[in-house]
Amino acid sequence: MANDAFEAMAIPLFDALYNYARWLTRDANEAEDLVQETYLKALRGFESFRAGSNFRAWIYRILRNTFLTSRSGLRAQATAVPVEEDAFVEEETPESMLIRFDDEAALEDAIRNLPLQFREVLLLCDVDNMSYKEIAETLAIPVGTVTSRLLRARAKVRRTLRGNT
Repeated sequence: MANDAFEAMAIPLFDALYNYARWLTRDANEAEDLVQETYLKALRGFESFRAGSNFRAWIYRILRNTFLTSRSGLRAQATAVPVEEDAFVEEETPESMLIRFDDEAALEDAIRNLPLQFREVLLLCDVDNMSYKEIAETLAIPVGTVTSRLLRARAKVRRTLRGNT
Protein backbone atom coordinates (compact mmCIF):
# COMPACT_ATOMS: atom_id res chain seq x y z
CA MET A 1 0.00 0.00 0.00
CA ALA A 2 2.82 2.43 0.89
CA ASN A 3 4.49 1.65 -2.44
CA ASP A 4 1.28 2.61 -4.28
CA ALA A 5 1.09 5.92 -2.43
CA PHE A 6 4.76 6.61 -3.13
CA GLU A 7 4.33 5.80 -6.81
CA ALA A 8 1.26 8.04 -7.10
CA MET A 9 3.17 11.01 -5.70
CA ALA A 10 6.63 10.34 -7.16
CA ILE A 11 6.04 9.31 -10.77
CA PRO A 12 4.45 12.63 -11.86
CA LEU A 13 7.59 14.44 -10.65
CA PHE A 14 10.03 12.34 -12.68
CA ASP A 15 10.54 14.74 -15.59
CA ALA A 16 10.88 17.78 -13.33
CA LEU A 17 13.37 15.96 -11.07
CA TYR A 18 15.40 14.85 -14.09
CA ASN A 19 15.48 18.40 -15.48
CA TYR A 20 16.62 19.76 -12.12
CA ALA A 21 19.25 17.02 -11.84
CA ARG A 22 20.42 17.75 -15.38
CA TRP A 23 20.96 21.40 -14.52
CA LEU A 24 22.74 20.55 -11.29
CA THR A 25 25.07 17.92 -12.72
CA ARG A 26 25.50 19.40 -16.20
CA ASP A 27 25.65 15.83 -17.51
CA ALA A 28 22.83 13.60 -18.78
CA ASN A 29 24.29 10.35 -17.44
CA GLU A 30 25.00 11.80 -14.01
CA ALA A 31 21.48 13.26 -13.94
CA GLU A 32 19.96 9.85 -14.69
CA ASP A 33 22.03 8.27 -11.93
CA LEU A 34 21.10 11.05 -9.52
CA VAL A 35 17.37 10.70 -10.18
CA GLN A 36 17.58 6.91 -9.85
CA GLU A 37 19.42 7.22 -6.54
CA THR A 38 16.92 9.85 -5.38
CA TYR A 39 13.95 7.58 -6.07
CA LEU A 40 15.66 4.69 -4.34
CA LYS A 41 16.41 6.75 -1.23
CA ALA A 42 12.92 8.27 -1.24
CA LEU A 43 11.26 4.87 -1.51
CA ARG A 44 13.41 3.44 1.28
CA GLY A 45 12.69 6.44 3.49
CA PHE A 46 9.05 6.90 2.53
CA GLU A 47 7.88 5.77 5.95
CA SER A 48 9.54 8.91 7.37
CA PHE A 49 7.50 11.16 5.07
CA ARG A 50 4.77 12.88 7.05
CA ALA A 51 1.37 12.66 5.37
CA GLY A 52 0.01 16.11 4.67
CA SER A 53 3.43 17.70 4.29
CA ASN A 54 4.95 18.81 0.99
CA PHE A 55 6.06 15.68 -0.88
CA ARG A 56 7.48 17.71 -3.77
CA ALA A 57 9.81 19.68 -1.47
CA TRP A 58 10.71 16.47 0.38
CA ILE A 59 11.83 14.56 -2.74
CA TYR A 60 13.61 17.61 -4.21
CA ARG A 61 15.53 17.90 -0.93
CA ILE A 62 16.56 14.25 -1.22
CA LEU A 63 17.77 14.88 -4.78
CA ARG A 64 19.69 17.99 -3.76
CA ASN A 65 21.29 16.36 -0.72
CA THR A 66 22.26 13.35 -2.82
CA PHE A 67 23.82 15.69 -5.37
CA LEU A 68 25.71 17.67 -2.72
CA THR A 69 27.21 14.51 -1.24
CA SER A 70 28.29 13.33 -4.68
CA ARG A 71 31.72 14.16 -6.06
CA SER A 72 30.43 16.75 -8.52
CA GLY A 73 28.20 18.38 -5.91
CA LEU A 74 30.97 18.89 -3.39
CA ARG A 75 33.21 20.34 -6.06
CA ALA A 76 30.48 22.77 -7.10
CA GLN A 77 29.78 23.80 -3.49
CA ALA A 78 33.44 24.68 -2.91
CA THR A 79 33.24 27.56 -5.40
CA ALA A 80 33.35 30.98 -3.75
CA VAL A 81 30.71 33.45 -4.91
CA PRO A 82 31.40 37.19 -4.88
CA VAL A 83 28.51 39.55 -4.13
CA GLU A 84 27.82 42.28 -6.66
CA GLU A 85 26.70 45.71 -5.55
CA ASP A 86 23.97 46.05 -8.18
CA ALA A 87 22.58 42.56 -7.69
CA PHE A 88 19.29 43.79 -6.27
CA VAL A 89 18.28 45.99 -9.21
CA GLU A 90 15.35 44.20 -10.85
CA GLU A 91 14.75 45.41 -14.40
CA GLU A 92 13.53 42.44 -16.38
CA THR A 93 13.36 38.69 -15.95
CA PRO A 94 15.49 36.11 -17.74
CA GLU A 95 12.31 35.09 -19.55
CA SER A 96 11.75 38.56 -21.01
CA MET A 97 15.40 38.67 -22.01
CA LEU A 98 14.89 35.38 -23.83
CA ILE A 99 11.99 36.80 -25.80
CA ARG A 100 13.95 39.93 -26.62
CA PHE A 101 17.13 38.12 -27.63
CA ASP A 102 15.31 35.11 -29.06
CA ASP A 103 18.34 33.04 -28.15
CA GLU A 104 17.49 30.09 -25.95
CA ALA A 105 21.04 28.73 -26.08
CA ALA A 106 22.46 31.95 -24.63
CA LEU A 107 19.97 31.86 -21.77
CA GLU A 108 20.72 28.20 -21.05
CA ASP A 109 24.46 28.92 -21.03
CA ALA A 110 23.96 31.88 -18.70
CA ILE A 111 21.97 29.73 -16.28
CA ARG A 112 24.33 26.77 -16.59
CA ASN A 113 27.28 28.99 -15.66
CA LEU A 114 25.68 30.36 -12.50
CA PRO A 115 27.24 29.19 -9.24
CA LEU A 116 25.23 26.31 -7.79
CA GLN A 117 23.58 28.26 -4.97
CA PHE A 118 22.11 30.72 -7.47
CA ARG A 119 21.37 28.22 -10.25
CA GLU A 120 19.31 25.91 -8.05
CA VAL A 121 17.13 28.73 -6.66
CA LEU A 122 16.51 30.14 -10.14
CA LEU A 123 15.59 26.72 -11.54
CA LEU A 124 13.30 25.79 -8.68
CA CYS A 125 11.47 29.11 -8.95
CA ASP A 126 11.39 29.90 -12.66
CA VAL A 127 11.49 26.42 -14.19
CA ASP A 128 9.80 24.22 -11.58
CA ASN A 129 7.44 27.00 -10.39
CA MET A 130 8.05 26.37 -6.70
CA SER A 131 6.96 29.02 -4.23
CA TYR A 132 9.64 30.75 -2.17
CA LYS A 133 8.43 28.77 0.84
CA GLU A 134 8.77 25.45 -1.04
CA ILE A 135 12.26 26.42 -2.19
CA ALA A 136 13.21 27.33 1.38
CA GLU A 137 11.95 23.93 2.57
CA THR A 138 13.73 22.10 -0.23
CA LEU A 139 17.07 23.81 0.31
CA ALA A 140 16.76 24.17 4.09
CA ILE A 141 17.41 27.92 3.96
CA PRO A 142 15.37 30.94 5.10
CA VAL A 143 12.85 32.49 2.69
CA GLY A 144 14.87 35.72 2.78
CA THR A 145 17.90 33.84 1.49
CA VAL A 146 15.78 32.42 -1.33
CA THR A 147 14.71 35.95 -2.27
CA SER A 148 18.25 37.28 -2.15
CA ARG A 149 19.72 34.43 -4.19
CA LEU A 150 16.95 34.66 -6.76
CA LEU A 151 17.51 38.39 -7.26
CA ARG A 152 21.25 37.85 -7.60
CA ALA A 153 20.78 34.94 -10.01
CA ARG A 154 18.49 36.96 -12.24
CA ALA A 155 20.89 39.91 -12.18
CA LYS A 156 23.80 37.64 -13.17
CA VAL A 157 21.80 36.16 -16.03
CA ARG A 158 20.83 39.64 -17.27
CA ARG A 159 24.44 40.82 -17.19
CA THR A 160 25.61 37.70 -19.02
CA LEU A 161 22.99 38.11 -21.72
CA ARG A 162 23.97 41.74 -22.13
CA GLY A 163 27.62 40.73 -22.45
CA ASN A 164 28.64 42.45 -19.20
CA THR A 165 30.01 39.46 -17.31
